[in-house]
Amino acid sequence: CGGSVSDSSGMLQSPNYPGSYPNDADCVWEIQVENNFRVTLTFRDIAMQSATCQRDYIEVYDGPLHSSPLLGRFCSGSFPTYVSTSNMMSVRFHSDSRHSFRGFQAHYSSIPAGHNTTIQCLPDYMHVVVSRRYLQSQGYSAEGVTLSDNRCRPTITSQEVVFNIPYNGCGTTQEENNDTINYSNTIRVASSGHIIKRKKNINLHVSCKMLRKSWQQVVYAAEDTVEVNEFQFGRYDMNITFYNSPAFQQQVRSSPYYIDLNQNLYLQACLHSSDPNLKVVVDTCVASPDPRDFNTLAYYLVKNRCPRDPSYATFRSPSSHFARFKFNAFEFMSRHPSVYLKCQMLVCRLGDYSSHCYRGCSSRAKRDTSSAEEEVDVVVGPIQLHEGDASSEHRE
Repeated sequence: CGGSVSDSSGMLQSPNYPGSYPNDADCVWEIQVENNFRVTLTFRDIAMQSATCQRDYIEVYDGPLHSSPLLGRFCSGSFPTYVSTSNMMSVRFHSDSRHSFRGFQAHYSSIPAGHNTTIQCLPDYMHVVVSRRYLQSQGYSAEGVTLSDNRCRPTITSQEVVFNIPYNGCGTTQEENNDTINYSNTIRVASSGHIIKRKKNINLHVSCKMLRKSWQQVVYAAEDTVEVNEFQFGRYDMNITFYNSPAFQQQVRSSPYYIDLNQNLYLQACLHSSDPNLKVVVDTCVASPDPRDFNTLAYYLVKNRCPRDPSYATFRSPSSHFARFKFNAFEFMSRHPSVYLKCQMLVCRLGDYSSHCYRGCSSRAKRDTSSAEEEVDVVVGPIQLHEGDASSEHRE
């Protein structure tokens, strides 16, 4: 149950609804709609163990589960509606080992944010758009909009002032605290008065904050001006590629990738980010014959950086943005025509030896990940056996 949801609208419901939900369930849905939209969530049915809501309950968070305000916790009563302040909302359903009921059903949709300043945190830069109509309504000119570094100029169109602000240039600063990694810059909007100034200058602080599972994007105005608040969430750009040898020089571009049983398979994960101070490691890799279901028939190669398959091994990488590893085609493949891999990659600050990236094998629960780290899921495949191996009785 649970998972990532990215459609513009849809339905959430407890497992087995309208039948009784299972005991000891702990489901988390992450709803992420388009940038500069909001999530509205309306509950249509709630039938759970009531009283103090300590045993079975629903929680709604205004963003990622571990780093966002709790909007509400309930188990009965009227059917509430919640609206996020960003393009992301999390819903958690929990049940204990005792009584079971029908559960819940809720509908979500996306609504436009309706602000005059928007921001996107892309892999290499912040994309910030300020409406010229908004500037003019406040008495400012588009020509007076600059960054802290005057050498980095915006693109001015008939309707917008557009900045593409790199994470490692144009005066962008980096700061790390207990739960975020921050990339910040300041857009300055100067008053047009030269001798007598009756308006304050606007400092528009722009930040991309790295949270546990997301980029959080923040825009706010300072110095006693009309405040603009904008929060968005995005994902790291990550891919995994097969290679034909441990030299990692030639990629395997065919899909599906036809292999022999017990053949060595070499893979490289690549993080696409302009920040050189990030490190990526393989946290968990699981194989399944169904690219949409990695629970029913699952074979773990590595879990929480603990190898589960004896053939799994890692390699030294030329950059902290790469993670290289290998395993052998296994008996699991002799019983299924196609196999897919889902790998969970962990991104941390380079040199942060307190992070899970440097701790090696761990028995931690997934939700115990530090909020200064991010987990990214990547699915790769299919892998298929050559026809001769698929039809033989050979076993590993």
